[in-house]
Amino acid sequence: MHGDNFDPDRVDLPSGCLIGGERVPGDGTVTEVRRPSDGKLARAEAGASASLVDRAVTEARHSLKSSGWAEMEPRQRMAIMRRWADLVDAHADELAQLEATVSVRVVSSVRLRDVPMTAEMIRFYGECIDKIEGAVLATRGNRFSTLVREPYGVVAAISPWNTPMLLATLKIAPALAAGNAVVLKPSEFTPYAILRVAELGLQAGLPRGILSILPGTGAETGTALVRHPGVDYVAFTGSASTGARVMCDAATSGLKPVSLELGGKSPQLVFADAPDLDAVATLVAASVCANGGQVCFAGTRLVVEASVADQLVERIAARMDRMQAGPTWDGATTLAPIVSPAQMKRLESLLDAAEAAGARRLHGGGRIDPGLGGLFYAPTILGGMADDNPAVREELFGPVLAVQTFQDLEQGLRLADHPSYGLAGGVHTRDIAKALKAARAIQAGTVWVNHYGPNTDPNQPMGGYKQSGFGKDFGVMGLEKFLKTKNIAFQI
Repeated sequence: MHGDNFDPDRVDLPSGCLIGGERVPGDGTVTEVRRPSDGKLARAEAGASASLVDRAVTEARHSLKSSGWAEMEPRQRMAIMRRWADLVDAHADELAQLEATVSVRVVSSVRLRDVPMTAEMIRFYGECIDKIEGAVLATRGNRFSTLVREPYGVVAAISPWNTPMLLATLKIAPALAAGNAVVLKPSEFTPYAILRVAELGLQAGLPRGILSILPGTGAETGTALVRHPGVDYVAFTGSASTGARVMCDAATSGLKPVSLELGGKSPQLVFADAPDLDAVATLVAASVCANGGQVCFAGTRLVVEASVADQLVERIAARMDRMQAGPTWDGATTLAPIVSPAQMKRLESLLDAAEAAGARRLHGGGRIDPGLGGLFYAPTILGGMADDNPAVREELFGPVLAVQTFQDLEQGLRLADHPSYGLAGGVHTRDIAKALKAARAIQAGTVWVNHYGPNTDPNQPMGGYKQSGFGKDFGVMGLEKFLKTKNIAFQI
């Protein structure tokens, strides 16, 4: 038995919305929150109606004025966020179980990565509060010109289901640190852990109403929130198609800035002189299979030099075969379930289209049944594809690797650069000049060389190019996007 294992039937799931510092029953569309691992109903949750959205936004605007949160001495806000981070650490087991029960995050990963990173992001942005500087601008002697930074006001944040607690915190923590109020709509399928994180923030000293949590559907809660005239800024993480709708909705009540962290179809560009093919195989298999393949930055396109392609694919397949499908409440699980029947249907439909367009299954494929009742898909490797194949072009959101080979550097760079997405990429080579050329050529917001995936350093910004969105998460840039700049000029 793994030390993180737990019984999901014994987990007490917090219900409702958080508005004005108190839990409020939802009054909108009811969602069946099901456990992806076994398909069982965890709870039927009523989301937030447009009326509750209005209440939360009104509370947020009132709290900004009454609490003086934005004008508070910076280190006082910092002290609150430090206490908050400490409380998250202290409630690690509770939060890990809340997250793993209804999401595709395995409890051991949540306990070892997501909870510590959630606490660290709150702590990091708390420490940034008194280190954001303005400027004195050069001008003629009888003038004095400065730049100051100010919070926007009320931030509407929308976070996804695939890494629910951490991705929500990446919006909440920097926006609050910058002096804003936040109204968050988490995925209606995974609202519980971030609701408790928010309550811990109140316990640490966040003013009542400065942070609200409104579970609910995108069509009802999300649309009402983004369109609300009392919202000053919108931060969204999700699919490219939904991100486009968010931009349109944000403009319906007057222009407001929007940041978008969207999907990806990221390449792993592997040259024959890669330092260690075994290490590369481990990185690729882990990236493709993590979260059941439901990760926006997953390196799901292997662009590999032809002379080493067969041996690398063989090693990746061997590692995929060792993936252990199981429930998210078993810490030994290494292959998580697909989140829902709708997502499984989409995955299988895209794979059927890919095969109809010429893709060949080199390894794996098909549903697997570990006897739990959930939906699991076997890690899969596809080959023989043209550039316009759906397996190359589309974000599948499942444990599927598309393989393309190249003969020379220029061909490899052409294949690695995706026509639509540009979230991340990986380059594997011993040649520093080749690595730099490739990293510059791949049009993506993040390129990792001889490794793959974000580490635990909170100061490294991440965000996309092209249809992968704009605006950065992580790092100081993740806070700066929640601040607007004002020029104050004096005539002496």
